[in-house]
Amino acid sequence: MDNEFVVEDINFRSYWLILKRRWKPAIGVFGVVTLAALLLALTEESAYQAEAKLLFRSDRSTSLTGLGEALGRVESLTFEANPLDTQAEVIQSRPIIDTAIQELDLRDSDGNLVQADDITKDLSIKALPGTDVLSIAYSSKEPEQAALVVNKIADIFIRDNLRENRSEAVSARDFISQQLPKTEADLNQAENNLKQFKERNQIVALSQEASSLVDISFGLQQQIDGAESQISNIDSVSASYRAQLNIDDSQYAIVLAALSQSVGVQAALEELQRVEQEIAGSSTLFTPDSQAISRLNSQRENLQSILSQRIDQVVNDRSFSQQANLQIGDLQAELIGELINLDAQRQGLASQIEILSEQEQRYGDRMLLLPELEKQQGQLERDLEVAKATYQTLLTRFQELQVAESQSIGNVRLISPAVTPEYPLGSNRKLVLAAGMVAGMLLGVVVAFVLDLLDSSVKTVKEAKDIFGLTILGVIPTTSPAEESLLYAHQERWIPSVVTRDLGRSPLSEAFRMLQTNLKFLGSDRSLRSIVVSSSVPQEGKSEVAANLAVAMAQVGRRVLLVDADLRSPVQHRVWGTPNLKGLSNILVEQIDFKDAVQVVMPNLTLLTAGVTPPNPVALLDSKRMAALLADFSDSYEIIIFDAPPLLGRADANVLGKLADGLLMVVRPGVADAAKARSAKEFLEQSGQRVLGMVINGIDTKAEPDSYFYYTENVESADLSHARAATPKQKAG
Repeated sequence: MDNEFVVEDINFRSYWLILKRRWKPAIGVFGVVTLAALLLALTEESAYQAEAKLLFRSDRSTSLTGLGEALGRVESLTFEANPLDTQAEVIQSRPIIDTAIQELDLRDSDGNLVQADDITKDLSIKALPGTDVLSIAYSSKEPEQAALVVNKIADIFIRDNLRENRSEAVSARDFISQQLPKTEADLNQAENNLKQFKERNQIVALSQEASSLVDISFGLQQQIDGAESQISNIDSVSASYRAQLNIDDSQYAIVLAALSQSVGVQAALEELQRVEQEIAGSSTLFTPDSQAISRLNSQRENLQSILSQRIDQVVNDRSFSQQANLQIGDLQAELIGELINLDAQRQGLASQIEILSEQEQRYGDRMLLLPELEKQQGQLERDLEVAKATYQTLLTRFQELQVAESQSIGNVRLISPAVTPEYPLGSNRKLVLAAGMVAGMLLGVVVAFVLDLLDSSVKTVKEAKDIFGLTILGVIPTTSPAEESLLYAHQERWIPSVVTRDLGRSPLSEAFRMLQTNLKFLGSDRSLRSIVVSSSVPQEGKSEVAANLAVAMAQVGRRVLLVDADLRSPVQHRVWGTPNLKGLSNILVEQIDFKDAVQVVMPNLTLLTAGVTPPNPVALLDSKRMAALLADFSDSYEIIIFDAPPLLGRADANVLGKLADGLLMVVRPGVADAAKARSAKEFLEQSGQRVLGMVINGIDTKAEPDSYFYYTENVESADLSHARAATPKQKAG
């Protein structure tokens, strides 16, 4: 949480620093926009606004008659849409506005009809919250015209609404009149289909028929069960009678009973029995070959033949054994009679069961067919109901539309017409001015950030350190207005100032003293005897740093030689106000004694100016004479400071850096851009220079995100007071 707060605080300070760096263009943009808003507010003309109100609600006549209630109803297609918003768009649509312009004959100053956009830009339509009311407001320089436009637009909208609703009724009636014959034909067809279905399947009422069939089937099943039960009883009794009669078949008993009751059979049987008795009686009297026995045997054979014929006539191809006893007693005859009756009853019951089973099967088949018949009938009945409902709906709607067509159906009415306004609208000048100031402020901030984004220069100490990766030996702040008034009172501003001489107790002087202290500590193992001061590009203040560093070292008692090695654009002679007739170039070219060229500018500080500008400065600086000269300088002075040209585009500083103990890089934010700074860094790395560190020059310490130095107003005020009290002679040193 603390880290997040720190990051946000740093970002906020970075944004604030951007605004501080670009405050001039930001203020300029703010002023221009605010001025434009002020001019717009001052040139604003008075306008009059007229307002009318429309109520959106269904026509009361429709609720009284119950006809045409859906015509003109205000509805939305989506849940998010507001029906009144839709009507508001319709009111300010081009057709309505164009019609109002033509009917009112609104013309511009050239006599041409005004454009719809000229009306809509001053037209305001809004829904009143919590109501079904729309407000139509129009602003114009002429109060009468404002009221006329509003009332005309409302009148046209209401008129179009009524016409549209009537056209809806006519269109709906025509459509329904075309659909009615087809719907009636569909209804008749559905009725015929249902009628034919019932006739074809012999249907009166399927639900009642199903209930009856269930009852009938149940009754038939009960009758069948009763008949089968009786047959079972008859079979039991018949079996008992057959056991008593010793017969297996009821038909045999019937044949036996028929033979016992047949007169012819019984007569032949009695005659045969008589002859057999005679044969039995005669066989004791006569021999088997006797004529009497033969005659009796012949009679017996004849009688047996007659008996067989008569039995066959009675039996009639039914199986019957000739050896059966054809003479039965009364009990047997009674049993046979009962057996025959039981057999007759059984046959009757069997026939009844067969008939009942056929009926049950027929009713069962009908019952199985009923579900499908019910399904088909239900579908036909539904088709009929749909056809009836459709026809009835269309017929009813057709009759309603005939009546609704003649009614004045509308869903909107004017509840408050516009009147000519007496007073103009309240002035928006304050609002316009406030909006202009806010817009100017925002635009100014945007411009500041855009300019800062487009600016590729090194802006802060941190950026310089990130690009060069060098140790920061000193941070030189900018001069305050009070300091500038003292420093540049007697010299031009483009000439570097010697603040350590002129304002010895100022914060700026303390910064240079801190620089010389850091350099002293930097060379603790082996003291630095020669330093080259250079920069990436011109205008970074390397000459000013070299001069003030030389003064700071001289003030601590070190014998310092300041050499203006910028043979192309020398400036040190102007800083110290000395002539430049003889200097470094003269020593190298004319080989004069350097003692004749140097000038003592203050205690412990000697200046060697650049001298006459040579045609090839690099050749002079890279000569053996220069190396020997540096050795002579080292014998006479404790420290030699070379004010060298910038690194980029020139080899002077590179040559001097090889001869000296190290190079001091001066970086001024806002002057060198990032690309040139990186090029300078690459140049230093490729040339193998010993870079002591860098000095950040011209820094506004209060605008830096990271505070390197702190100064108090009291100290600065005291230093300036002391500086003002110093005499020109003291300043000259």
